[in-house]
Amino acid sequence: MVNDDVRLRSLVAGLDEAVVVVDADRRLVAASPAAAVLLGHAAEGDRIGEEAGGALVLFVGALPELSAYQELRAGFTAAVSHELRTPLARLLILLETATLPGADVGELVEQARLEVEQARDLIDDVLFLGELETGREVVALGSTRALPVLEEVVAAYADRAVHAEVALELTGGTEVELPLRPRMLRVVAENLVANAVRYAGAGSTCRVRATSTAGTAELSVSDDGVGVESAELGRLFERFYRSDTARSTRGTGLGLAIVKHIVSAAGGSVEARGSRGGGLEVVCRFPSRR
Repeated sequence: MVNDDVRLRSLVAGLDEAVVVVDADRRLVAASPAAAVLLGHAAEGDRIGEEAGGALVLFVGALPELSAYQELRAGFTAAVSHELRTPLARLLILLETATLPGADVGELVEQARLEVEQARDLIDDVLFLGELETGREVVALGSTRALPVLEEVVAAYADRAVHAEVALELTGGTEVELPLRPRMLRVVAENLVANAVRYAGAGSTCRVRATSTAGTAELSVSDDGVGVESAELGRLFERFYRSDTARSTRGTGLGLAIVKHIVSAAGGSVEARGSRGGGLEVVCRFPSRR
């Protein structure tokens, strides 16, 4: 319990909001800096009134939620560390190989560059997801006409699609609006298109579509490629989860997790549909504001 109290005080001390934590007897356990100002000279163990100076009051017992939070954070940290070790280990092997007689230094340097880019992309995605989860990014602010942003994304991925032998198609009405900032919409579309181009397989087609009906607006990215097992569909949005198809290719394993977080924060929902050999479709649905 002592360790839980210490962790709780540390957690609350980092909050910007006015939050007071009291026990079942309404005695003060912890207070955020903003709440401490409202409470004046209240000390730990003092009984707090019903109003608590306008602060948000939380009642706690043995703090099981905090322990679960700590476990989740520790698990995420361990996963990030593991994912970073992979490109760094490969980079070390490449550099050691480059010192051997007869080594193709140019090719090895190119492979090393790709590993550095892999590590950089992972770090960028982890930092961006952290910003989203701490509220530093305003996801839904007004609405954005989808088609111009989607056209930019498809154009940006055209060369990569050609290299992967994946055709890109875009359809959508000019009137379709999605309740996302332009940057957030671009992040969602880029992650979905990148996922299809990377994993669909040669000879497949990736279709990007924006539609709206009464009360609903949708962004969907589908392909007719290799797909995934039906049992894996529900796990595609987990951090660092990679299907068997994806394990042999590059990627941070955070793209779809970022998509789900942005869509959910904007009041929408996201769903993956498909099967092994039957392609994959990811559909983002939003309540229409029109």
